[in-house]
Formats: sequence, structure tokens, C-alpha cells
Amino acid sequence: MSDIPVLVDHLFRREAGKMVSYLTRIFGFSRLNLAEDVVQDTLIKALEVWPFHGVPDNPSAWLMRAARNRAIDIIRRDDRFRLATPELTHLLRIREEESGEGPVPEKEIQDAQLRMMFSCCHPELTADSQVTLILKTLCGFSVSEIAHALLSQEDSVEKRLGRARKTLRDSGDFVELTNRSDIPGRLEAVYQAIYLLFNEGYHSSSSDRKEPEELCYEAIRLTLLLSEHPHGQRPKTFALLALMCLHAARLQGRLADDGTLIQLEFQDRSKWDKFLMGQGFQYLEKAWESNVVSEYLVEASIAGIHCGAKTYEETEWGRILELYDLLYHLKPTPVVALNRAIAVGKAKGPEEGLAELNKIPDAEKLKDYPFYPAAKGEFHLLAGRTIEAGAYFNKAMNLARNQPEKDFFERKLEASGPKLI
Repeated sequence: MSDIPVLVDHLFRREAGKMVSYLTRIFGFSRLNLAEDVVQDTLIKALEVWPFHGVPDNPSAWLMRAARNRAIDIIRRDDRFRLATPELTHLLRIREEESGEGPVPEKEIQDAQLRMMFSCCHPELTADSQVTLILKTLCGFSVSEIAHALLSQEDSVEKRLGRARKTLRDSGDFVELTNRSDIPGRLEAVYQAIYLLFNEGYHSSSSDRKEPEELCYEAIRLTLLLSEHPHGQRPKTFALLALMCLHAARLQGRLADDGTLIQLEFQDRSKWDKFLMGQGFQYLEKAWESNVVSEYLVEASIAGIHCGAKTYEETEWGRILELYDLLYHLKPTPVVALNRAIAVGKAKGPEEGLAELNKIPDAEKLKDYPFYPAAKGEFHLLAGRTIEAGAYFNKAMNLARNQPEKDFFERKLEASGPKLI
């Protein structure tokens, strides 16, 4: 029984997006808040019922069915629904008669998620607002997690989210999956949101997440869903799948048994998932067939080099640097510049790496990112300057976003010399 709250929290992370997508299809965008309230009520009901009656054999199906039934009850009792959408009430009555207490069809849930993804990318919204809305509504991100993912401030995210919700409420329209004119123009925001979802799992900024890697697998699931739709069968989709599979393949090698991070050069490569690597290389090959170069294709190619190296010493850092040069041309962000500078240091030595780190444009945007001072500390340590290295590792430790990061930087600090206050 003590594990039930943990299970419900886990299910919220995994199922909330599906439930909100499905319920919003029932209620309409104008009642998005109501859909989210029903999801919260359903999860509270699970916390109340499961300790006494036991966890159902299929808890995900139980939650979806309970949410659907709650939605039907609300529509029955609220005259505003019957007056505003009598055809919807009729449709729900037919569905209830057909399915009773049976599960919601998986195809219906998947279609609702795809529809929600594209509908969140309303043309009147900025790209950041589109991504923010997808991360909050479909992926269950908190405002804090969105702020970390977008390198933004929480109050800015709150305001952006409020404006985006108002736009959707005013429009009230869903994008239909058969609409050839709407979907292609909205794909970029969908890609970016899924990419950020994966990154949040891979480099989790929240210490509250018990199993952050599940966000990685959820991102892969959503991309597979996208790849199965005619409008989503594009080189960029396959490149994103390749990138995520190749990174996810290394998840088990990144953490020690006690949950601490392990640097790439010290990872046990036998723990890397061979099946996911194989899938990643297949999608990478499929993405390269079209010769459509995207940032995801370049990043996947970098990940492929790491996965293809039998040992850390065999890593082709020169080739990785060439790819980072191309990636920075396609995506000139501070984080890409940071990763490129690290590649410079690996390929040409620590002094060259430090020089590149000090030349990063808009480095102010990395002021709260712990791996920026950590990279400087690493290169100072390799150059034999332990005092300077310690100062930077101390700064990184103070910026750490979760306990595994803090423990990792503390070990680096201890390796560089006396601990600073």
C-alpha cells in the first residue's frame, strides 16, 4: 500500500497526456482546464480506491476508463454541454452503449494524441508557445521543468502558457489528421517538443522524477506514433527516432548502481542496449537515404559514432568535431556551441577547448547550466591546473539540478584537490 502513491505518480507522468488528449477531444479546447481537472480527479480516485480494492491488473486502462466515465457524467449533468454540443452528447451515448465498461480503444487514444500535438501548434502561437503548450498539456511537464528545458524563466513560461491556452480556447478547433494543409506547417514544433521531452528524461532537471528515463521512452513512443502517420513519414522523423534510440541505448551505462553519473570514458559498454542501437542505426540509414540534412540527422550521426566505437579511445573525435561544425551552422545555440567546444578540446587538446569555451556567443544564457563550468573545470584539470579546476567544479556543484549531478560534480571536485567553501 505504501507503494501506491509512487505508482500513481508514475502513471500520472506516463498517462496524463493520453488522458488529457482524449478528454479534450470530448470537451473541446474551450474546456481544456476541465479536461485537466478530470484527470486530476481520476488520479485522486485511484489513490482513494486502490489501497482498499487493490491495484487493477491494467492500471492504465482503469485510469482511462474512469476518466471517460467521469467525462460522460459531467456532460449528462451539465445543461451547457447538451445545449452547446447536442451531437457530442448523442455520440457519447452511443459510445457508452457500445463499450460499457470496456477499455477505450488504443487507436482512438493514439489519434487523440496526434490530434492534440498538431492542434497545440496553432499558427497564431509563437514557436516557443507551441512547444510550451505541448510539453505542459501532452507531456505532463511542470512549469519549472519547461523553464529548464527552454532555458527560460518560470514567470515567462506561466505567461506564455496562459496566452497560448486563451488562443486555443478562442479558436476551439482541432486539427484533423486528414488535413493536408495544416499538418506539414506544424511539424517543426512537434519535433522540438518531442526532442525536449527526450532531453528532460536524459538530462533530468527535476529531482522529483523517480524514473526520468521513462520520459525518453515516452518521446520514442510519440515519435513512432508520428512515423506511422502518412504526414509524419519524413526523413526528419526518422532522424529524430535514430537520435533518440542511439542515446537511449546508452542509458543503462550512464548510471552506477547507486544512481551516480558515470562519464562516457568510464562506462561499461557491454551494458549498452544492442537492440536499441540496432534500431537507431536502421533509422539513421533510412534518414540519410533522402540526403535531407537536419539538426536531428547530424546529432544522430554524432551519437552513432559514439555507439559505433568499441572503446572510448577509438572514438573519432575529429569526425565528431566536423559534425558539430555543421550542427552549429544549422542550430547556432549556446548549448550546441558548448558541445562543439568540448569536441574541440577532445580532438585538439584542453587549451584549444578552453579557448572555444571562452568564445561562446550568448554565454550568459548558460549561467545556470552546470555543465558549462564543469567543461571548463575538466579542461583545466586535464591541463594540470587543479586549483582552477576545483573552482569551476565547485560552481557546477552549486548549480546541480538533482542529486546525481551534485554527487558527480562533488567527485570531480574531490579529484581536483581541497574542497572549496
